Amino acid sequence: MAYIDGFVTAVPAANKDIYIEHAEKAWAFMKEFGATRMFESWGDQVPDGELTDFKRAVKSTPDEVVLLSWFEYPDRAVRDAAGEKMMADPRMDDMMKDMPFDGKRMIYAGFEVIIDEGDAKTGDAKTGGGKPGYVDGSLLPVPASSREAYRAISTQQAKAFIEQGALRVVGAWGDDVPDGKVTDYKGAVKLNEGEVVTYNWIEWPSRAVRDAAWGNLMSDPRFEDDPAALPADGQKRRVYGGFETILDVGQ
Repeated sequence: MAYIDGFVTAVPAANKDIYIEHAEKAWAFMKEFGATRMFESWGDQVPDGELTDFKRAVKSTPDEVVLLSWFEYPDRAVRDAAGEKMMADPRMDDMMKDMPFDGKRMIYAGFEVIIDEGDAKTGDAKTGGGKPGYVDGSLLPVPASSREAYRAISTQQAKAFIEQGALRVVGAWGDDVPDGKVTDYKGAVKLNEGEVVTYNWIEWPSRAVRDAAWGNLMSDPRFEDDPAALPADGQKRRVYGGFETILDVGQ
């Protein structure tokens, strides 16, 4: 099963170009260590929430934009080995010195992919194929005992997204989720004991396709809450937003 390192970061809006350059340099050596894809996306439609949201997750300030990013690996063993090599590589020291954002507020963790539907590289006749220009990202708390129920309902919903033009739908289960000093994934969704945080995204060819799809999906019965899959207040603690692709390399 594939594995990802998922990140959420607050970056000053003025540092967008510098951040992209920084990410490109990171990919130059991460691919040497076994990463198969690096994806970076820039917050475009990131709403405020009543209990949780992406802005609060990384304590962003008014002059910052929230980014959703991830590395993909074949499995956790490759990811763990990559982490060890990265920390021992002198290039990492340079990367840490030149980060164009506050790394103390970045949240990151390792996730096991449990849902992976569609194909972002080829798409289908409806979308015309191609790489994604837009993604929906979300974090969601799920009872640890409900993994299979969550997988089942997520698979049904993924098929609905693809019917409406999505290129790929991925759901990933929290596996290596560290506590942070300032921010972390557990705080992002106000995680309770016995719950696991999930990291999910939908790849779309464009925001226009995404917006049209959501208009059609709001009445789809496959999106009714399943009490066996989510905690009673799970939707209230969901963190979500729409992001523009700024870098997609690998694969």
